[in-house]
Amino acid sequence: MKLTTLCYIEKDNKYLMLHRVKKVNDENHDKWIGVGGKFEPGESPEDCLLREIKEETGLTLKKYDFRGIVTFVSDEWGTEYMHLFTATEYEGEVCTCDEGELVWVPKADIEKLNLWEGDKVFFRLLEESKDFFSLKLRYEGETLVESVVRRY
Repeated sequence: MKLTTLCYIEKDNKYLMLHRVKKVNDENHDKWIGVGGKFEPGESPEDCLLREIKEETGLTLKKYDFRGIVTFVSDEWGTEYMHLFTATEYEGEVCTCDEGELVWVPKADIEKLNLWEGDKVFFRLLEESKDFFSLKLRYEGETLVESVVRRY
């Protein structure tokens, strides 16, 4: 079981997206995702978020919102509990990332990218409402076979 964070940083109606093309044996290889990573011992979701954003982008978040919990269940990769955030204020300049290419992508173009099918579900939830949600996504291989959402 993995505990992770993921953040979609917003600017000018765009999200900062990471095209995962550099890491070896990456379950997200060639996918476009937000920025985040695995918890280290003793970290809260916010601790992990701030550390991972700084490490991968060079940015320091100033305003962010905890938007939901996404439970990924996979027959290949096990179970992951992802803490999903969005951010609208930050300091610094985007740096080079050793996991892939960081690109500001217009929100209207997000669905044209090579995304996991479940990511399209939580993008829709992020845009529809500010409500906190819990989303369970079950995969067989790369195929999304179940999606269950609860809003709070």
